[in-house]
Amino acid sequence: MRKEGENALEHPATARTKIALRPEDERLSLFANLAYGIQHILTMYGGIVAVPLIVGQAAGLSASDIGLLITASLFAGGAATILQTIGLPFFGCQLPLVQGVSFAGVATMIAISGNGGIQAIFGAVIASSLLGLLITPVFSRITRFFPPLVAGIVITTIGLTLMPVAGSWAMGGNRAAADFGSQANILLAAVTMVIVLLLSKVGNAAISRLSILLALVIGTLIAYAFGMTDFSRVSEGPVFALPQIFHFGYPTFGVAAIISMFIVILVTLVETSADIFAVGEIVGTKVDSRRLGDGLRADMLSSMLAPVFGSFTQSAFAQNVGLVAVTGVKSRYVVATGGLILVALGLFPIMGRVVAAIPSPVLGGAGIVLFGTVTASGIRTLSRVDYANNMNLIIVATSIGFGTIPIVLPGFYDQFPAWVETIFHSGISSSALMAITLNLLFNHFTSGNPDQPSVFGAASERTIRYADIAQLQDGDYYVNGKLYDAEGNEVPLIAVGHH
Repeated sequence: MRKEGENALEHPATARTKIALRPEDERLSLFANLAYGIQHILTMYGGIVAVPLIVGQAAGLSASDIGLLITASLFAGGAATILQTIGLPFFGCQLPLVQGVSFAGVATMIAISGNGGIQAIFGAVIASSLLGLLITPVFSRITRFFPPLVAGIVITTIGLTLMPVAGSWAMGGNRAAADFGSQANILLAAVTMVIVLLLSKVGNAAISRLSILLALVIGTLIAYAFGMTDFSRVSEGPVFALPQIFHFGYPTFGVAAIISMFIVILVTLVETSADIFAVGEIVGTKVDSRRLGDGLRADMLSSMLAPVFGSFTQSAFAQNVGLVAVTGVKSRYVVATGGLILVALGLFPIMGRVVAAIPSPVLGGAGIVLFGTVTASGIRTLSRVDYANNMNLIIVATSIGFGTIPIVLPGFYDQFPAWVETIFHSGISSSALMAITLNLLFNHFTSGNPDQPSVFGAASERTIRYADIAQLQDGDYYVNGKLYDAEGNEVPLIAVGHH
């Protein structure tokens, strides 16, 4: 948001000479960084180890090799998180986004492993990620297609998509376990959720921000007291282990496998774009095409390098977007600290075994609040949308409904071709694609409707009345009697009384 007294019509070159601290650039104490960073890792740990566990078992790897896949995924996820949050020139959106192994490619990787093994998976990931890196300039130009209408739909669907995960955790996590869905598991999840709520309400600001972490610790202690968790395996295995380069052999490259994984990469690009816009909305910072492109390039570069260490495609973790919303801690350095912790978990497997001992019901109780907050953030964004005399209500209804189908019916696309299932098995990508498409059709490419003027024949998609000067956006500037937006596009001025 523009600060009071700041000139909205100032040229960007002048504005850049002023020092302005972005919300995500806040620097906290070392203790706060560690505490909040640990909180982020505990939130996503179950997700980041699930993919290598599933794919490793499907590929027929031994228990020790699956363990190497898991530690490699922790190491690669930490490195990718640091790249995304701290950034390098042209790489990294510098937002509080946690990176980790993407779920989007699980089914495809399992299919590839049946024909060429784990080496074929690594080859397909490397090649398809390189292709994804080459097309990021195209994806980085989609910022105009993510107004609050589309962003709100996607954020809402992200939260809805994660709720079944929280529910499964609350029931015990392992569907094959005898106690899955037991009253004891659900009661433990409920107690953890109540602890989160109490700490958020009655604690001071510091305790409130750490409510998730403290609830996980307290919930685990309660579980230990009742014999619902086991720390005996913490001492099993090595304390320290360096990541091994090409431990599983050099990758192999098959055309069919690469094409299949490239479809996954396209889905990953859409989902990461949605996550970047979502966290930008929650943090309250601007996400332009350049920043989006930097984020997507970091995503693809980390995905391309991950197989070298024995991991898979990397993407932003939506559940951590929810944690930013719950805690209000917007600093990217907190998440970068979380990335360092992930790297440490990859180098010190014993730390990972400690985290793995946290009972799933405890994670589920905290997850209900976390993921529900993501949904609520999306609803808050949608509250700013104009629903009068246009199709926005229909766009919201159709997009969220379409995105909810694979959430409530995971097998809905089982009878469709594999590429269709890959794209639409995710509620996030389904709702994002539907929202973007309908927004283009109904709010951009319409004609003959005075409430929805066509862009055909217009010089720009934005117009502004003299009476609406107060509505200028950050980055707008005025030169030689003309108004331009942050990207240098002219914004026509409409005389008072004209529509």
